Parts: sequence; structure tokens; C-alpha cells
Amino acid sequence: MLRLGITGGIGSGKTTVCHLFERLGVSVYYADDRAKYLVNHLDHLKSALIEAFGSESFLNGVYNRAFIAGIVFSDPAKLKLLNSIIHPYVLEDWLRFCNEHLSEPYVIKEAAIMLESEGRHTVDKIALVYAPFDLRMERLLKRDGSDPETIRARMNAQMPEEEKLKLADELIHNDGRHSLILQVMALDKKMRLESQRNI
Repeated sequence: MLRLGITGGIGSGKTTVCHLFERLGVSVYYADDRAKYLVNHLDHLKSALIEAFGSESFLNGVYNRAFIAGIVFSDPAKLKLLNSIIHPYVLEDWLRFCNEHLSEPYVIKEAAIMLESEGRHTVDKIALVYAPFDLRMERLLKRDGSDPETIRARMNAQMPEEEKLKLADELIHNDGRHSLILQVMALDKKMRLESQRNI
């Protein structure tokens, strides 16, 4: 079984791409969603976060995402600390997911931060979903209702797209000019062929 990473900047359309893969029968692990689940359900992880960031990390037992985001987006050291606490639990959860799908040709791990983290070592190949800055901004303004400055700050906290383009193995254009479905079908076919060669 091969492991394909799907990543991309905020607003690039990673989730849309993954939903297309799911329609082709591919099992997808959504790392960010699983991280949200784990921080709200694992007591020892909750304790570690409270110890690192204070009791306001949770409100009525629920992870206070806005509070944590306010701390880490402006402080790279705090962001690194947050990731060092959460990522080992997500890694363990991802490995369990892989073991549950060993009979499949390949599985997908979707994660916003992959190329810039140790997450890149947990997959065999990485596909970058790429969209131009202006299009990403337009999508996020519609989706989140955030102001442009907040969105720009979140984008700037991520690795520049130019760097990601150099590191990715595959590229999926989500710019409205290339067919997403055809690109996904082509990559699905490629992954299935590579999986057969690895048997």
C-alpha cells in the first residue's frame, strides 16, 4: 500500500480534491480534522496543552481554537511548541489508519502543514494543490467571512507556494482553467499502477 500526501496553501482546495479521490474509492485521512478530534477526546493531550498554554486552552472542556490561534500565529516558537505536542498523537492515529487499510492500493493523508513538517516523512509521495494567491483570497473571503488582513496573516504563516512547488512530487492545478476531475483521475491511475509495481 502506498501513501499519498495531499497538501496546499489555505484556500487552495485540498478538501475538494480529496472528495474527488473519495468518489474514486480512495480512503482519505484528514489530519486537521483528526487533530481537532484528538485534542477534544484525549485527556493526556488536553493536559499537555493546558500546561503549555494555560487553562484558557479549553472552554467548558472544548478546545479553544481561537485562543490558541491568537497565540501561535504571531509567534513561530509557540507554533512549533503546539505542533510538537499535537503531532505525535496525530502520527500514531495516522499509522493506525494505514494499518486498517493495508489491502488498498493506496491511501491519502490530507494536511495543510506537510512539506514544512515531519509529516512529509509519513507519506511516499506528495501532491500539491496549487491555486493563485488572488483566487485563494477570493475563496477564503467567501468561505470564512474573514477580513483580508487576517487571511493574509494566515497565508504568511505558511511556507511560500514557490517553496512548496519545489518540494512536491505532483502538482494539481485548481485555478479554474484546468479540469480537477481529469487531474485527479490521472493521478489515481498513476498511484494504482505504482502500487501494483510495488507488490
